[in-house]
Amino acid sequence: MWGGRFAEGPAAVMREINASIPFDKRLWQQDLAGSRAHVRMLAKQGIVTGPDSSAILAGLDRIEGEYIANGVNEDLALEDIHMATEHRLAELIGPAAGRLHTARSRNDQVATDFRLWVRDAIDAVDAGLASLQKALVARAGDHADAVMPGFTHLQVAQPVTLGHHLMAYYEMIRRDRSRFQDARARLNECPLGSAALAGTGFPIDRHATAAELGFARPTDNSLDSVSDRDFALDYLMAATQCSLHLSRLAEEFVIWASQPYGFVSLPDAYSTGSSIMPQKRNPDAAELVRGHSGRIAGAMISLTMTMKGLPLAYSKDMQDDKPPVFEAHDLLALSIAAMTGMVETTSFVTAKMRAAAEAGFSTATDLADWLVRVAGIPFREAHHITGTVVRLAERHNSALVDLPLEKLREIDERIDGRVFEALSIDASVASRSSHGGTAPQQVRARIADARKALGMDG
Repeated sequence: MWGGRFAEGPAAVMREINASIPFDKRLWQQDLAGSRAHVRMLAKQGIVTGPDSSAILAGLDRIEGEYIANGVNEDLALEDIHMATEHRLAELIGPAAGRLHTARSRNDQVATDFRLWVRDAIDAVDAGLASLQKALVARAGDHADAVMPGFTHLQVAQPVTLGHHLMAYYEMIRRDRSRFQDARARLNECPLGSAALAGTGFPIDRHATAAELGFARPTDNSLDSVSDRDFALDYLMAATQCSLHLSRLAEEFVIWASQPYGFVSLPDAYSTGSSIMPQKRNPDAAELVRGHSGRIAGAMISLTMTMKGLPLAYSKDMQDDKPPVFEAHDLLALSIAAMTGMVETTSFVTAKMRAAAEAGFSTATDLADWLVRVAGIPFREAHHITGTVVRLAERHNSALVDLPLEKLREIDERIDGRVFEALSIDASVASRSSHGGTAPQQVRARIADARKALGMDG
């Protein structure tokens, strides 16, 4: 491959450290697509002959069939998927195979292949996230008015609805999808034809290859084209943030499935048992999703550090760009599938959720708001009065709504019987009717918006 420059072959360790075929073989489909577009353009521009172009295309078709049937042979001597394909093409069609590499370099070839792969990965992730959103929206619709405690600091704060809680994750995933789409739009420029770093003197048509490969345009600077890995970092950063959201949802399921909570009953399909304790039902799928987020974030940091301080244009460090992206993508796809399945099949124990909301003085804020709204008391004073009422309820082991009116009036005589209309958890939830609030009517409105956006109503 190195022509006449080297008199001796590489050392065994050099061959091993230099080869990327064990992992970049995943790019074979993109490599064949880029090669086909390139040779068609070369023929159209008169740079290679029609017969040679036809022979190359026929050979690439045959190689595709071999890869589909048998996979890619990991020959370390051929280094990477690009040389493996070119070598096999030469075996099939002879010297004409050497014309395929006219006016391109492995630098622009791998940059193109990798962009194509990441673009496909984004499309696959987006489809998976859309399915997760649909599952969240469907279950939120089932429980738009099911009351549960809302937490801050894992302390009962105010009552919300389960539908509202699930729709919060719909919003997180909506932002994740937008980040992936932003990354896709930025990467959708074609480096092919930038050659090693300076472009080429052949009369190529880069707009033609960009169009055939589905890119919006060719890249505008050949140096940047071969050295840019922003698109891979964009993917990893979006994947990291998405994995954090999945991890938060997974953590909720872990907590809710524990016996002190008992808010959910996890399906057998997403649980495991214990080798020694027969009563156990462990939320292992959720825990693994939680764990995967750390590995995905690690992949992002890995490539960030690889790219830090690299001079223009291509450096061999950049060969290490693909493993973290491949690993992160595989883990993210598994995490999305696992959380989608759990959301779809988990049973929500709404009676326990409601009981927890009733037990934690979750309507204390409603009492303070009532004192402001009805009794005309400044909020800070109302806050103090409410704290005193909560302390009284704690002392008597009573819910706020069950305190006698005379006890409340002993604390502040401006309290009257109308206060009890505000102290039930149902009244509290119904009162939060501002846009985006937890009132069932607001939750149903947001669900309707989401169903429309996701095309769930036909």
